[in-house]
Amino acid sequence: MEGIIRKIIIGPSPKDAMAYYIGMRAGDGKVSAIVHDERHQHMHSKTRYLVYLQNDDGQVLWKAIDEMPCIIEFDCNF
Repeated sequence: MEGIIRKIIIGPSPKDAMAYYIGMRAGDGKVSAIVHDERHQHMHSKTRYLVYLQNDDGQVLWKAIDEMPCIIEFDCNF
């Protein structure tokens, strides 16, 4: 069972990687969702994550991260 992704860190070295997290400002919007693309995984056997922005036009796809080393941080309630 997968949870809600709160943050994704992309790159072979976490120290030099790029990070995106829910609520992060990007242009005139904010990151609203980070999802694992299960359809892509099923069809192509490749991992892909999609990063969505919320702006005045609604929710739009901003980035697709394909086959990159990633650290995923899930939203946990402690």
